[in-house]
Formats: sequence, structure tokens, C-alpha cells
Amino acid sequence: MRHGAVAIAAAVLAAVFTPTGSRAETPAASPPDRDAVREIVREYLLEHPEVIEEAIRVLQARRETRKQDRVRAALREHDGALRSHPMSPVSGNPNGDITLAEFFDYQCGYCKRSLQPVKDLLESDGQLRIVWKEFPILGPVSRFAARAGMAAARQGRYLEYHVAVMGSRGKLTEDRVMAMAADAGLDVRRLRRDMADPAIESYLDETIRLARTLGINGTPAFVIGDTLVPGAVGGDRLKELIARARSRG
Repeated sequence: MRHGAVAIAAAVLAAVFTPTGSRAETPAASPPDRDAVREIVREYLLEHPEVIEEAIRVLQARRETRKQDRVRAALREHDGALRSHPMSPVSGNPNGDITLAEFFDYQCGYCKRSLQPVKDLLESDGQLRIVWKEFPILGPVSRFAARAGMAAARQGRYLEYHVAVMGSRGKLTEDRVMAMAADAGLDVRRLRRDMADPAIESYLDETIRLARTLGINGTPAFVIGDTLVPGAVGGDRLKELIARARSRG
């Protein structure tokens, strides 16, 4: 592979700008002709267009690094709200060594695809702690289902509710949400009363703000250790991220 684009550009410019021979010993040497410099650089790039592709890759890598640095800083700053909020439902081992936080919407098809891999992890990894972050962004029914989920947590049956609603197929309606809640063993009358609690509405608003602060604009999104992964993730990838987080302590 050729030298990096930056190194090549520097070499080209150095060849033009650096005085040689007697010119190096002449303090009053005239500055190089800028048009000539531009022409040299232009000719070089025309002869080696792959340099432009390399420069773009370098630029993209640097931007991605800066983005990840910002994300990690935001995760550290908001760690308590993300992983330890007293209203956030938790499944798995409450004292587990690794926390996986998932932002989701009950009407999100990609979230539904991620349900089974997450359930498998709950069954296979006894040291995993999962924090469920309701992120209802797909309309009023999503908000209704999220409120019902938070109310289900007060009856100690959040996971049963979550699996029932997230595992459902077809259009979600308020009536279907209530029917699935009943099938999951919840007291629906109590559920409706708890859903009206302003604290639940405030928590959902707070979670949406948290997601935006972390740069999460869609669902699902997973946070494992200091890594934020947007989009649906398969079981193998989740295991890889969990193992990496454990290795870092």
C-alpha cells in the first residue's frame, strides 16, 4: 500500500516549498508560485487517484474515533441514569458483573427480532444484568405500551409483559396491549391505575432525553460497557460485546 495520503501530500508540498542548493542559503528567496504548486498536486492526484480514497478513509476513521470518544464521555457522565435509575426495570442477575441496557419501542420490528437473542442471554449468562429502557418513539400506541410496561414492573411482572408484547405480531392497539397484559398474569385494573401515575410519564420523558443525549435516534440500541451499538444485534455479536466488556473489567 502507498504511504498515507497525509504523508504523500506533505512530501509533495515539501518538494515544492523546501529550498535546495544555493536557494537554501539565500534568506531572501522568493516564495514558490502557488499556481505551480496547485498544478503539481493536481497532476499527482490525477496520476494517483487512489490517494483521494485513502484520504477519505482516514477522514472517516478520525470522525468515527471522535464520535466514539464523545459517546464514551456521555456514557460515563450519564451512567447513573442509564444503568441505575430506580424506575428502570431490571432482569437477570441484579448483581451481575455486566449490564446490558436496551432502548426499544414495542412497535419496532427490529426490536422484535432482537427479543430472542436477549432472552437466550438471560437464560445462558447467570452474571448478566439487563436494564430495559422504554423509548416509545413510534406513536401514541408505543407510549401506551411503554406506560403499561412501567406499570407492570410495579406488579413484579415486567419481563412477562415485555416478552408477551414484544413477541406479538400484527398491529398493536391499546386493547391488544391490555389483553396481552392480562394473559401475562397482570391485574389489569391495577395496571390502568398505575399507568395514570405522572411519575411514569416523567420517567418516559426523561428516558427519551437520555437517549437523545447519548445520540440514540432509533430502536433498538444497546449499551454494553462503554460501547453503544445502534440497530438490531444478533446473539453472537452480543456475546462478543459482553466478553469484551468483561475483559476490560
